[in-house]
Amino acid sequence: MPFYARLGEIPRKRHQVTRTVQGDLIAEELMGKEGFAAESALLYHLGMPTAIVEADVVQGDDAILTPNVPLLPRHFVTPKLTSQPNLEPLGRHLLLGNDDVRISYALIDKPTALYRNAVGDECLFVQAGAGSIETVFGLLTVREKDYAIIPASCTYRVKPAHGRALELLVIEGRGHIEFPARYLSKRGQLLESAPFSERDLRLPSELLVVDESNVEVLVKARSALTRYIYARHPFDVVGWDGCLYPFVFNMSDFEPIVKRFHAPPPVHQTFEGPGFVICSFVPRPFDFDPTSVPVPYNHANVDSDEVLFYVDGDFMSRKGSGIEAGSISLHPAGFIHGPQPGSVESALGKPDTKEFAVMVDTFAPLQLGTAASAIEDPNYAWSWSKRHGGTSLEG
Repeated sequence: MPFYARLGEIPRKRHQVTRTVQGDLIAEELMGKEGFAAESALLYHLGMPTAIVEADVVQGDDAILTPNVPLLPRHFVTPKLTSQPNLEPLGRHLLLGNDDVRISYALIDKPTALYRNAVGDECLFVQAGAGSIETVFGLLTVREKDYAIIPASCTYRVKPAHGRALELLVIEGRGHIEFPARYLSKRGQLLESAPFSERDLRLPSELLVVDESNVEVLVKARSALTRYIYARHPFDVVGWDGCLYPFVFNMSDFEPIVKRFHAPPPVHQTFEGPGFVICSFVPRPFDFDPTSVPVPYNHANVDSDEVLFYVDGDFMSRKGSGIEAGSISLHPAGFIHGPQPGSVESALGKPDTKEFAVMVDTFAPLQLGTAASAIEDPNYAWSWSKRHGGTSLEG
């Protein structure tokens, strides 16, 4: 994160003895990226954040990923997951993944376990519902179309609001999810040319000081989940400061870049991680030259797989393909893809697009998770031609 923030009570100097009003020593924790060479935060705990009383392996990395063969474009219908039971402990259905990134869909109908991902940052995108993300840094409230960026090794849990499950697109990186370098000054401020600013970011609003003992936390590291029992609740932080913390950004605050003729996807980029990028497609005026073709041209992703998560609106380039809100399409490297038949003609003369979508481009091939096969529309690959009628399955 490029700017400094603080919350709660902290001592005047770093690494300075500080005590509670009762005289107990407060424990300082440094949470830093790249060792001591990049952004960091200092958190001040009432207890020892290192005090564990039990540890055991919950499970190995038992996710099964299979290659996308035969090489095909794919369509996954996430609303079909709503009838499946909540998966423990995080409610995630793994759909796609490689060594750099994993893409899951989560259905959260009750508070998740306390969790810490020590492999990399996570991006939680809210497709439906509302709720909160309780973190060691404090409380984040979330609503539809929010991106929540959770830094690696930040302990948190997700809690849905009463009455409706939270539905999340979960993007797990092997490393850090950051703003594109071209949006930042050399000292880290978001530039005037960036499609959003620091004012659009929501930080933890209040600390969560919980007085509990023998608390379970699941930690993802290397190829397994480890279950720790902590002597006291990790949410015992009375203050923190620094440039590393979770935050929320709503897709609706992304300011689209418009050109006279069709602009390529990098103008929609919002975040980047090692081996992947995340882009936001939001309502925007169409290209304004009278001879422009407003929908994307046919293109081959020579070096990347393209994933589109369709959030809301009228998905003009996918007319007649069965794509709807909650759909996920995968267009792999080696497959030339573009608008469905009739999409160009129907878009001509329209003033704007009214769609919301999240795009994840990866620079290594994505493999398919077991949950993907259960919700795949098998007719999507043929929707550019007449095979199988060129339509997708109902439901």
